[in-house]
Amino acid sequence: MLVSLVLLLLGALAAVVTPRLMARAEWPEREPVVALWVWQCVVAGVLLSFGLSMTFSAAAAWQAVRGQVFAPAPHAVVEAYALAAYGPWSAVIAVLLALGGIWSAAMLTREIRRAQVRRRRRRAELLVRSPLMPGEEPGTGRLVVLEGERPDAWWLPGAAPQLVITTAALGRLKGRQLDAVLAHEQGHAQARHDWLLHCSAALANGFPQVPVFAAFRDEMHRLVELAADDVASRRFGRLTIALALVELNEERGVFGPCPTPGAELPLRVNRLLSPVERLTAGRRLRLTAAAALVPIVPLLVAFVPGLSALG
Repeated sequence: MLVSLVLLLLGALAAVVTPRLMARAEWPEREPVVALWVWQCVVAGVLLSFGLSMTFSAAAAWQAVRGQVFAPAPHAVVEAYALAAYGPWSAVIAVLLALGGIWSAAMLTREIRRAQVRRRRRRAELLVRSPLMPGEEPGTGRLVVLEGERPDAWWLPGAAPQLVITTAALGRLKGRQLDAVLAHEQGHAQARHDWLLHCSAALANGFPQVPVFAAFRDEMHRLVELAADDVASRRFGRLTIALALVELNEERGVFGPCPTPGAELPLRVNRLLSPVERLTAGRRLRLTAAAALVPIVPLLVAFVPGLSALG
């Protein structure tokens, strides 16, 4: 079968099957960091499959592209891919996939620019609500305390990341609960979860009908919070971070009988208060290695015919 078509079908299969398999799996809540890695590898494999399919289709359709792709390759390698047998549909596939790549880049650029605008706006609001003292340089303090009646805390990413917390939150958080909240937000910053959220949102907004991208966005929002909860719980205990989450969100109605935008918070608190044993180190290693193989499969499909010709 033609390499380009195999790669295209491989990417489509992964895009459809992976969300169903991950939805049935129970281990992601136990190992959110491993689950984050698996999702990234799957999405990378899907994008790589489509990118390689575009490359081979374009090489089959246009001699100029073929000359660039197979420039250093012997004639036997070029013959192994049977590019002449692709037919006129190769140009259509190449153009459609190229447009998809351009659209993905545009969506990612738009998402990053929107995030930058939001960040600048929030920093400007922060300066209004918490003005700099005489002689104080902007961005020098990593912790900013705001006067506010609503308990809240959030991490403001950027070149000079800062943790913002309200006085109401300081009044409600007791003992090491504040330290646990700080550790939670620092876990987000150290793992650069904001970039995962930007990339997943760009793909999901650009291709809302592709199951793997929509599931990727939804799972990133959930898993990054679970991973940050685990960072805080390892340092200060599960009960401490669970109580801190309750104190910060109790007045928002998220623990009531009616669903709210923060409906995942009760699940996070229950997970912390009723911990399930982690996967064994061996199983974590196997899952990590298996996920790393996903992007390698399209590379093998792409290069095996050429390597076989050389052999």
